[in-house]
This record gives sequence, C-alpha cells and structure tokens, in this order.
Amino acid sequence: MQLKGHQPSMNIDAQIDNLKAIGLKIDDEDYARQVLNDISYFRLIKAYGLGLKGKNANFDGSVSFKQIVELYLFNANFRQLLFSMIERIEVNLRCRIANHFSHVYGVLGYENSENFNSVEYHQEFLDDINNEIARNNSAPFVKNFKNNYADGKIPFYALVELFSFGTLSKFYKNMKPLDKKAVAQIYGVGYTYLESWIEHIAFVRNICAHYGRLYNINLAKTPKLYKQYSERGLSSLRVYATLLCIKHLIPNDRHWSDFIDTVELLFEKYSHVNKELMGFPEDWQQLLSA
Repeated sequence: MQLKGHQPSMNIDAQIDNLKAIGLKIDDEDYARQVLNDISYFRLIKAYGLGLKGKNANFDGSVSFKQIVELYLFNANFRQLLFSMIERIEVNLRCRIANHFSHVYGVLGYENSENFNSVEYHQEFLDDINNEIARNNSAPFVKNFKNNYADGKIPFYALVELFSFGTLSKFYKNMKPLDKKAVAQIYGVGYTYLESWIEHIAFVRNICAHYGRLYNINLAKTPKLYKQYSERGLSSLRVYATLLCIKHLIPNDRHWSDFIDTVELLFEKYSHVNKELMGFPEDWQQLLSA
C-alpha cells in the first residue's frame, strides 16, 4: 500500500479556495475567513465535516460552511454544559470516597497497601501522589501540613483534593470490594457499575477539558450500561450513554433538570445537529428524567 504524502500548508484564502473546490458552499467569504482565523481548518472541517462528504471525499454542494460551524458551536456549548455536570460528580465523589476511606482506615490509611486490592497499583498510586505533592508544593494546604504537623504528612481528606479525576477513578478501582460497595450504596447503584461509570466519565471529562469533540464520535472508553438501556439498543459508544450514567449519580438534582432543558434548547438553536449521531433516542428526555 502506497502511503500518503503530507499536504502543504495553506493560508486562509487558499483554505477557502480548497473548500469551494471540494464542493462546500461558502456564501460569505469574509465570515469564513474570520472563522478560519480563529478555528483551525483541521479542528473545524476535518472533524465536523465527517459524515457530510461523499465517497470521493468531496461535499455534494448541499452542505454549507455555516452548517459545519453550527456543528462546531453546538459541540462547544454542549461540552461546556456537560463539563459542569461532571464537576458536580467529581466533587461529591471525592468527598464520599474520602469520608468512607478515612473513617475505616484512618486519615493516613492510604499509605498501607493492605488496605487495597493490588499492591502493584497501590505503589503506582503512591508514586503518582508523591509527584502531585511535589508539583503542588507551594499550595497553602500542602505547606500547612508539611510545616505544621509532626510527620509532615497530608491526611487523606485533604490529599484527595490533589487527585485528578483519573487518579480518583484508579483509587476507587483498587479499593477492596466491601469498600467499593459501601461508596456505591450511597448512590444506590452496584459497585461494578459505579466503577465502570467513573472510569468512563473521567475519560469524557478529559475530552471536555481539552476542547475535544463529543458530536459524532465513538468514545474509546465505554461504560457498562444497565440492561434496560442495552436491550433497547442504546449504544455505549456515544455520549448519550454518558448522560445515562450521570443521571443515576445525581438523582433529584435540580441542576440535572436544568441541564436537560438547556440541551433541548441547544438542539432547537442548532437545527443541523443530528441527535442520532450522539446516541440520543427519540424519547431521550423522558429517559433522562425518569
């Protein structure tokens, strides 16, 4: 198989000429020039043009530049909304894990590998934490514990604030089954589901944090869905599955109702968005509200 050569760099005007040459409708070149000066061709066209081109990699003349920008703007707004919901989960999960673990094993119990499933993962965790402490050495609460306490160690209820969501997910995964079960019971879910959901949501959180695409993309880290969802054919690959997980972690939260309403407004505002490409069924609101 012959490998492709890299395309040469194009200035903004050349990018516009190229888009017109491959069949994209551009009614306002000044607008296109402004957008392409703010959002890279690769980030905009290559990502949000997916599924809108024919087999010959050209547009058929019916797709407009503004339509692709609309998909980009929808994704940006949806991503910001989702990020705020994930933040709520991340904060309360830190609290609940820290409260349980500190109560059962003491505030320095994280140092003892016997309090975990895997010694190997525990050592990786300690290495990661030592790096985080060094990186945050000037943080007031880190300095306080290091300088004002006899052993200079940081209690778990404070240490957990240095965790990334990914580290928090790994920590939960390496907890003993009884401990995982105790935390999961607070949410009213089974711990195997919670473990899967946390890992998945942490993955999606990183996409949000790095301004990535959630529209029309298969997610590499998928969650374990309840049978009631999988039997309906709802895909764990698409971002709607993320919302199904979140729904069970923040029941009766008024912010969740606001989130659902705002997503519906986004669909109304950006009419070219295809909900199916995000895994949304026709009754998506009812499923998320039930």
